Amino acid sequence: MSNIKSELLGKIKDKSAVVGIVGLGYVGLPLAVEFAKAGYRTIGFDVQAKKVDAVNAGHNYIGDIVGDTLKNAVEAGRLTATSDFAFIRKVDAVAICVPTPLDKYQQPDISYVKGSTESVAKYVHGGMVIILESTTYPGTTEELLKPILEAGGLKCGRDFYLAFSPERVDPGNKQYKTKNTPKVVGGIGRDSTEVAAALYRSVLAGGVFEVSSPAVAEMEKLLENTYRNINIGLANEMAIICHRMGINVWEVIEAAKTKPYGFQAFYPGPGLGGHCIPLDPFYLAWKAREYDYHTRLIETSGEINTGMPEYVVQRAMTVLNRDKKSMNGAKVLVMGVAYKADIDDYRESPALNIVDLLLKQGADTTFYDPYIPEYRHKGKTHTGARELTDEMLKRADIVIICTAHSCFDYDKIQKLSQEVFDTRNAMKDVKDRSNIELL
Repeated sequence: MSNIKSELLGKIKDKSAVVGIVGLGYVGLPLAVEFAKAGYRTIGFDVQAKKVDAVNAGHNYIGDIVGDTLKNAVEAGRLTATSDFAFIRKVDAVAICVPTPLDKYQQPDISYVKGSTESVAKYVHGGMVIILESTTYPGTTEELLKPILEAGGLKCGRDFYLAFSPERVDPGNKQYKTKNTPKVVGGIGRDSTEVAAALYRSVLAGGVFEVSSPAVAEMEKLLENTYRNINIGLANEMAIICHRMGINVWEVIEAAKTKPYGFQAFYPGPGLGGHCIPLDPFYLAWKAREYDYHTRLIETSGEINTGMPEYVVQRAMTVLNRDKKSMNGAKVLVMGVAYKADIDDYRESPALNIVDLLLKQGADTTFYDPYIPEYRHKGKTHTGARELTDEMLKRADIVIICTAHSCFDYDKIQKLSQEVFDTRNAMKDVKDRSNIELL
C-alpha cells in the first residue's frame, strides 16, 4: 500500500481528514452537513456569497436538512463556508457537487464542472481524493477532470485519487435522504475507488457499491433517470389514450399495481420537473451520437413528456369550451408550481411552461404555491398570490392543479371552484366529482 493511500485511509478512519464540498445546493449542502455530523472538519465552497453567508450564519435554505442540524454543525466549528478556493490547500478530500444543466440547444453544459475543477486544480496537492458527484455524460471524469487536475504536474493514482460517485438526492422524500441512500463509486484505478468508498462508508448508512470505473458510475446514473423518464413517458401516453377512450388511467394503474412482479407503477402528470429526470436522458442521447447511435426510445419519451404542458392547456381549453367560455380572457388559477409535492424547488417544473402557455393564450392567470411566492423563468419574475382565498377560487373559471401539495384543502377547492382540472389525481379522495376533470 502506498504511503498516500495509507495516510488517507488513516485520516478517514480517525476522522482527522478535512473535507471540502464544492457547490452548496440541494446536493452539496446536505452532504456537507452529513460529513460535519460524522465528525469531519468540513469546508463548503460556493461562488454565491449569499449561500456562503447563510451557511456561516447557520441558516438552512435546503428543505431536506432537518431542524437545527446545520446550525449545530456551524456552532460546533465543524462546518464553515467560503468563496475562497485557496482553502483547498487545507483539505484532504473534495466532492464537486455543482449543476450540470442543458444549454439552449439541449446539449450538456459542463461549464460549472469545468470551472470548479479548474478552481480546485489551482490548489490541488498530493495526498488528496477528489470526487465528482455532478450528473454528467460517461467519460467526464477521465476526459475532462483528470487532465485539468494533472496539468500542474501531479499524477492521478500516484499523487492524488480521482473518482465519480453520482448524487442521489430526491427532494422531499420522507424515507430516503443523503444519509441512508446507497452510494455508487467508481474511481480511476483500484486505489481511487477504495479511498473514495472508504470516505463515504465512514459517513453514510446506505452502503457503498463499488464499480470498475468512473464511466460505469456515470452511465449508471443516466440509466437510473432515463429509466424513470421513459416509464413516465409511457404513463403520459397511456393517459392520453385512456382519455380518448373514456377510461380512467389512474384506476388502470392501481389495478396493474396489484401484480406482485413484472410491473412498477409510474404516474402521468403535467410534464417532468426537477434537476435530473428531464435532463439526464439528453446527456446520454448527446454522448450516444458520438458513437453513431440514435437513441430513438429515449428521444420519443422526451417528446411525449415535453409536450405534456401543451396537452394540459389544450385539455383546459376543452373544459372551458364546455362552459361556452374561451381561454382568451378566462380567469385561470394554477395550484402549485413546484415540480413535486411539498417542496420549494421549481427547477424545470412543467407548471412554469403551463403558466407561460396560458398567458400566451390570453388567460388572466394567477398561481398559488405556499412554498414558492415567486419565481423566475425565461428572464421574467412571476409573483403569485400570497394566500389562497375563497374569492380566488370562486372567481376562477378553471383551477388547474399542477402540484399535489398535501397542505391544499382539496374538498374546499372542489366545493368553491367552478371547474377543476386535476393533473395529479390529487383529488382522488374528494367525493363530489361533478366539476373535476382528471388528466
